[in-house]
Amino acid sequence: MTNTRAGRAPVSYDAAVSEFSLAAVEATLAGSLTAGLNACVECCDRHVAPGRIALNWIAKDGRHVSLTFAALQEASARFAGMLAAEGIGAGDVVAGILPRTPELLITILGTWRAGAVYQPLFTAFGPKAIEQRLQTSRARLVVADMANRLKLDDVPNCPRVATVLRAGEVAPAGDIDLAAALAAAAPVFAPVLRRGTDLFLMMSTSGTTGAPKGVPVPLNALLAFGSYMRDAVDLRPEDKFWNLADPGWAYGLYYAVTGPLLLGHATTFCESPFTVEGTYDLIRRLGITNLAGAPTAYRLLIAAGAEAAAAVKGQLRVVSSAGEPLNPEVIRWFAQHLAAPIHDHYGQTEVGMVVNNHHGLDHPVRAGSAGLAMPGFRVAVLDDAGKELPPNQPGMLAVDMARSPLCWFTGYWQKDTPAIAGGYYRTGDTVEFDPDGSVSFIGRSDDVITSAGYRIGPFEVESALIEHPAVTEAAVIGVPDPERTELVKAFVVLAKGHVASEALAEELRLHVRNRLSAHSYPRLVEFVSDLPKTPSGKIQRFMLRSQEVQKQARN
Repeated sequence: MTNTRAGRAPVSYDAAVSEFSLAAVEATLAGSLTAGLNACVECCDRHVAPGRIALNWIAKDGRHVSLTFAALQEASARFAGMLAAEGIGAGDVVAGILPRTPELLITILGTWRAGAVYQPLFTAFGPKAIEQRLQTSRARLVVADMANRLKLDDVPNCPRVATVLRAGEVAPAGDIDLAAALAAAAPVFAPVLRRGTDLFLMMSTSGTTGAPKGVPVPLNALLAFGSYMRDAVDLRPEDKFWNLADPGWAYGLYYAVTGPLLLGHATTFCESPFTVEGTYDLIRRLGITNLAGAPTAYRLLIAAGAEAAAAVKGQLRVVSSAGEPLNPEVIRWFAQHLAAPIHDHYGQTEVGMVVNNHHGLDHPVRAGSAGLAMPGFRVAVLDDAGKELPPNQPGMLAVDMARSPLCWFTGYWQKDTPAIAGGYYRTGDTVEFDPDGSVSFIGRSDDVITSAGYRIGPFEVESALIEHPAVTEAAVIGVPDPERTELVKAFVVLAKGHVASEALAEELRLHVRNRLSAHSYPRLVEFVSDLPKTPSGKIQRFMLRSQEVQKQARN
């Protein structure tokens, strides 16, 4: 999929909407949604040319390694051959729990080449979170580095593991040594063609009223992913692109891996954890001109001050923000101290990005607005009865399925409860239309917590807490925080024989951190005698949130 807008006059948003053609978007693919296509061909093979770079990888030790599309084509063929030798093929699920290294990209592309389905597992997940997701997908294989391989020992009925080994490491008995298996496999593997409705990704929701649900992503989602990269991110051939998001999550996998490679553009992996110094250094070192990420990262850049930003001021052509509403102060600071326009984008795992302040399309951008529906989507604001509301009336943001040809979501994996009702997919977010048609975000309609750019489902955290012998009941909410948007707070009812103490609170924090993930543990713990509930016994988290608001007001 080629960005045909590079070097041309700006395209107006209204023109892009009125001229939108699904057939024209489909024509940008090498394959056919009906006759057959392969995600590895779309994101790798068709872009092979002498010296054409697909990945710029900054290793933990600071090394900069570049991989070409040709190198990834061969490596993905070897990976697909390894899968075939294991009896894994079209429609089977392969999970990956890997840091941002070349092996991660090889795993993804090789899975696609075999016609299989890739499932991301975030590296901060603990055994419980991994177990739930593997049970949902029934993955046939997990690819892990040794740091994450150890967690799999505590995952019941874990599938076979292919292990990435570094110098001096030895694979556990029964594991596949990934490097040895790739070396033994043939360097050529014919891509397995699939239909547009066949899956190539298996994602998971954050989990609100229950365990995280599987989100099946079909190959026809490639049309929407490419459109977002062109219209909203405005990725141009001359850009140096870096999406800060981890590929263990939707925004990273959709738009740090799939999207740029789909356009034949190099992506960037930084193996080291986020730091302000490291981020500015990489931007300067690689000459990054097009940056994407979450407001939390941007706020940390701001906190470091204008002096830290001076070295790259004027280098960034455009910056995109997703994951949580963008504070207007961030917009002003980026304009003043980085001389870069930063635009807010909105989406979900289920539908990808659907409302954006588009860098690639010409339309007014208002601070505090999430933007306009991406061409190929129509969104509406619904009241409780499902009726569409006019501007300046708050309601639930929904996707009008019949008039959204790029929307690929049809329902959750193996769930009987329909996710689409009355012709709309309801996002669960409260918004309102402005008179110009842009969308202003008001707040969450469900219990999902947004912290440091991550969407955290309270159910998983509560489940992990209840596993601890000291805990009888637990409820988890998000409380406002100026740096992280929200902090995870747990209200805990103790079992008999246990006494509340800061030592116990710290023990519970570490328990959740180790069992679930490093980003979703409760930083705040309050011991209570009981929890507010409905007559049927459901915890009323909104009452806990209300209490927190009142408490903060008194303070």
